[in-house]
This record gives sequence, C-alpha cells and structure tokens, in this order.
Amino acid sequence: MNLLITGGAGFIGSHVVRLFVESYPNYNIFNLDALTYAGNLQNLVDVEEKANYTFLKGDITDAAFLEKIFSEHKFEAVIHLAAESHVDRSIAGPMAFVATNVLGTVNLLEACRRHWAGDYAGKLFYHVSTDEVYGSLGEEGLFTESTAYDPRSPYSASKAASDHFVRAWHHTYGMPVKLSNCSNNYGPNHFPEKLIPLAIHNIKSGKPVPVYGKGENVRDWLYVLDHARAIEAIFHRGKVGDTYNVGGVNEWRNIDLIELLCDVMDEKLGREQGTSRKLITFVKDRAGHDARYAIDSSKLMKELGWAPSVTFEQGLAKTVDWYLQNEQWLAEVTSGHYQQYYAQQYEAR
Repeated sequence: MNLLITGGAGFIGSHVVRLFVESYPNYNIFNLDALTYAGNLQNLVDVEEKANYTFLKGDITDAAFLEKIFSEHKFEAVIHLAAESHVDRSIAGPMAFVATNVLGTVNLLEACRRHWAGDYAGKLFYHVSTDEVYGSLGEEGLFTESTAYDPRSPYSASKAASDHFVRAWHHTYGMPVKLSNCSNNYGPNHFPEKLIPLAIHNIKSGKPVPVYGKGENVRDWLYVLDHARAIEAIFHRGKVGDTYNVGGVNEWRNIDLIELLCDVMDEKLGREQGTSRKLITFVKDRAGHDARYAIDSSKLMKELGWAPSVTFEQGLAKTVDWYLQNEQWLAEVTSGHYQQYYAQQYEAR
C-alpha cells in the first residue's frame, strides 16, 4: 500500500507516522508536511532512514503540488492530519485556518477523486478531526458521534467545515471515508504553545504558569500514543462512512491538572512540594472559551476493542520524563532552530 499521511511532522502526526512505519514494513509511508511552525522533522529522526518512509515537503493548499505527488506516487489511502490547530492563533488570524483546514481538505478530496476515478476498491480517505466541533458541554453529558455540531472558535468552525466536506464527498461521489474526533492530546513532542508542554517548560525555568480565567474549564485528556493506536485501529477495522470519537476517559479541570503537574515536576526536579504551585498565574480568559469537553468513546471501544493504555497520572509522568530527557529538542523548538533541520538533512542531499 502507498499511504499518504498529511501533517506527519506535527505532534500527533509524527506518532502516527512512526507507528505505521514500524508496524507495517510492507506499506510505503509518505509523510507530507509544509513544515510550518509546528512541523518538526526532528520528531522522526529515528525512522527517517527506514526503507518504507519518504518525506514530501509541500502544502495541501497547493492543488498543483497535490496533483504532482498523486501522479508520481499513486496513493491508495490517505490519513489526513494536517491542520492549523491552535485556538488562540485562530482568534488572532482566522484566514490561515480557513485556507489550511477547509481549502486544504477539499484539495485533498479532489486529488483523491481525480486519481481514483471512481475505482474505490482498496482506497480510503481517513480524516482526523477534533471534539471542539461539538461546542461546549454543561456539567453533565458526553459528546457522542451523533452530537450536533456547534463550533465556537474559528479553529473549530474550520474543522467542522472540513468534516462536512469529507462526508459530502462520501455521499455525493461514493468516496470511501472514515472520520474520528479526538479530545485534547498530550505527550512527547508537543509544541510548547499548548498547555501541558508550556507549563512543563515554564515550571522548569521558574517562569509564571499562565492559567485562563479561574482554571475551571474542563477537558478530556488523551495520551498521544493511545490516539495513534486508535487511528491505526480505525484505519484498518473501522466501518467506511462512520465516525469514531476518541477520548481518554479522563476529565480534568485546568487548575487541577496544572496543580498535579506542578507536584510531579517538584518530585522529578527534587524541589520541595508546593514550590512550583507558586508559579501559577491566572490570566484573562480566552474569548469564547468553551466550558467543558468530554468524549464518549464507547463505540470505538466496543466495535474495535480500543482502550486507553495509561492513566492520566502515568501518562503525565511519562510526558514530564520525556521533556526532561530531551532538553535539546525543547531548546531548539523554543529558539526556532529546529526549522533549519530540513535544509540540513534534505536540501543538501
């Protein structure tokens, strides 16, 4: 199989690429990434020399480029992860999210439709989305696959639109598609603008740890390697045309999460317990900040036998260990030096 994975140099994408490269040596894995600020090829140094791995630098908003690589490589399946994904950035500059998440997804769908030309045997377009398309929950209830869409930010609106286009191509053109909507991911290689890696970096450096509002917003946290396993299961065994919710069965208020992280960091760094909690700083709340997300993953669990492999406490400890053991990675990401890696490793060849 020639499998195209978009956004494969990003946080979630790099773990998916690694899992497929290592688990399926008979698949030819093509990693397409534009290497914007969140794409980092150093996330994949351990697989970049594998015989079944190829990196392609390019942008899904460039239809002509997609036409070229589809013609050259005859992709039989796509796992589409490439996206602008940071809510704060979407509030400051929404048009980049419309371009990548909406236009880019439609470009990919059209490339598949042209090149598969109605011969859909053995073909698949798998679209990875977010629970944020469902909007905000009250204190009770869970998002299910049938929850009505109610996006509240430019980011979630752009992802909701992309979900609708994928389903439209399935119903209109018969394209075989699968979709999944995941909760907040955490784990190794996470770009340090997001809550957990930002907090780890600031705690280690003795800087203030910003928490929106009163820290009462609730999120369901999913360990990124568990998400990669879920994607693998859905890709191979999920039903065509279906959607699967992927969550960690793991709800935490932001303030409780940060306090736990502070205590874990104090233990790992040999500091007196309570030291890092003093760094917590409450800041003005995000515009349109959704109160609570929580995912019902029972369909995925019952149909495909998937389940989270770690508790949040275990996953958080693993995550902290990774960041403390990979200080050079964090230093290069925060300095921007990581963006030179492509030129060093690929353009020089």
